[in-house]
Amino acid sequence: MTSLLWFIAILALIPAALWLLKRTPAGAMLGGAGGANLMKSVAALPLSASQRIVTIEVGQGESRRWLVLGVTPSSITTLHTMEPVEGAVPAAPAGPAFAGLLAKLQRPQGDADAR
Repeated sequence: MTSLLWFIAILALIPAALWLLKRTPAGAMLGGAGGANLMKSVAALPLSASQRIVTIEVGQGESRRWLVLGVTPSSITTLHTMEPVEGAVPAAPAGPAFAGLLAKLQRPQGDADAR
């Protein structure tokens, strides 16, 4: 009977610990509430269906850095660390170009001849 009570107590503590972690400074650094401004994506370059190079910005103020990461399904490797480039504009996502091509291919033949 005592073992069952301990098991129930531990199960009840898990959500309580997660809730508390989200509301503490340590939880914010781990991506909880308030930690959204510490990291942002700058650019991504797909190399294949499962590999890409990603540049992210971490930190704030004078401690900001850009990390160039190699991302595969099984690992993330830091390829380079650099100072942020001021005035750099993130590349446009590849989605709209594909959407435009798809819309062009789905258009009826009569629309293409009229132009």
